[in-house]
Amino acid sequence: MHITTENILLIGSLLLLISILAGKTSYKFGVPTLILFLLVGILAGSEGIGKIHFDDPQIAQFIGIVSLNFILFSGGLDTSWKSIKPVVWQGVSLSTLGVLLTALSVGGFVWFITDFTIYEGLLLGAIVSSTDAAAVFSILRSKNLALKSNLRPTLELESGSNDPMAYFLTIAFLGLVVNQDKSIYSIIPLFLQQILIGAALGFILGKISKKLINRITLDFEGLYPVLAIALMFITFSATNFIGGNGFLAVYLSAVYLGNHNIIHKRTIMKMFDGLAWLMQIVLFLTLGLLVYPSHVLPVVGIGIFVSVFLILIARPISVFISLMFFKMKMRRRFYISWVGLRGAVPIVFATYPLLAGIEKADMIFNIVFFVSLSSVLVQGTSLSLIAKWLHVALPGKAKPKSPVDTFLNDGAKSFIREIVIPENNHSVGKAIVDLKFPRKAIIAMISRNDKFITPNGATEIEPNDMLIILTEDQFTLEEIYKSLNLNRQHEEDEDEDNLV
Repeated sequence: MHITTENILLIGSLLLLISILAGKTSYKFGVPTLILFLLVGILAGSEGIGKIHFDDPQIAQFIGIVSLNFILFSGGLDTSWKSIKPVVWQGVSLSTLGVLLTALSVGGFVWFITDFTIYEGLLLGAIVSSTDAAAVFSILRSKNLALKSNLRPTLELESGSNDPMAYFLTIAFLGLVVNQDKSIYSIIPLFLQQILIGAALGFILGKISKKLINRITLDFEGLYPVLAIALMFITFSATNFIGGNGFLAVYLSAVYLGNHNIIHKRTIMKMFDGLAWLMQIVLFLTLGLLVYPSHVLPVVGIGIFVSVFLILIARPISVFISLMFFKMKMRRRFYISWVGLRGAVPIVFATYPLLAGIEKADMIFNIVFFVSLSSVLVQGTSLSLIAKWLHVALPGKAKPKSPVDTFLNDGAKSFIREIVIPENNHSVGKAIVDLKFPRKAIIAMISRNDKFITPNGATEIEPNDMLIILTEDQFTLEEIYKSLNLNRQHEEDEDEDNLV
């Protein structure tokens, strides 16, 4: 079946529905959801029961890039600086040095066991060098796996931030395959350019995005996520245009936004969470359609060797060397080694050799597909079991409470305070998002002219407003008074006078 304008919506919506229904029951059988999405795409493809003919790597690559933007941006928004701060250098080491060592070791192994040139081997190694953010996020969060000692923030930080390094290595080694006369040292200036420009623009454009979101007054709340999407793509494309790493810029700008106060932040985050899941499904379906199982079978032998080497040798070596500078128990290093899931990202990167038209592009693509599939099947299905074996999983009774349980807990938001804003207060005329309010406090309601209103980040404070504030502890209460430039004792005296 050929995709046409008439049937693309019907086929697409049916595939989405089948994927979601399959994913709903997949964990009963211990199969990761993303594998189900991929298998649905394969079954719908030209060699499956759907007979949908799709053989366009350029469209697949475009869909992959768009999807990765949403996945990385959503992951960045969900990244709490407070949780990753203790492990930020471990994560950076894994996402840079770890990716490089994985690429070099796998590349050397492929060169040794096949007829690939050293640059072709390194290209294949670079493509499979990063752990997949979509696979790691979805599996860890869907399994609700509670891990000890900041393991989960480390794994999520690594998987969310290592795609830029893998992308750079893929482009760099592809350039060496195409231009054999170039020296391997020529990639060093390119690396510095990509990383430095990407990191700088990620921070700068994140800061600009925050100001734009908070300053532009839109009539409808639903337009704020649309504005965030526009700013996300501007960040990616502008960074790439200048010569930086767009994926790195998108991730860092999202981390910046996620850790600062922005208007309708909850709406934006929920929207991106849903879009990230949609993009994961679309990405895996597209890559499933692009794959021809009959082309994968001839490379299964090589694929098994590469998968075993990657999982049991290359990944552990890269993790142990990357973490040798940090104090960490051995069993936790082993677990990080095991959570080296490859998913859709390597398959997307494998489309670059196809578009470049290099000699072994088809073989590289099919090997990468097999490696990614086997990684998610073998490692993805055993994360809970390995965590128990290595004693890095928290017991059921020690698992963190759900957000609702935490909110309802006696110790959470246990202080309720009514604060009246004087006419000459500096906060009058300012939006709530600009008050530098403590993150542990919530303005639940505002009493204004004998009416109660539910505020949002764009709500401006008016004279004589009574803020009904929920907070967790006395220290946060002190910070609230400081942010409003109020004297707490004076407020309490006024409250006592009112009570009398």
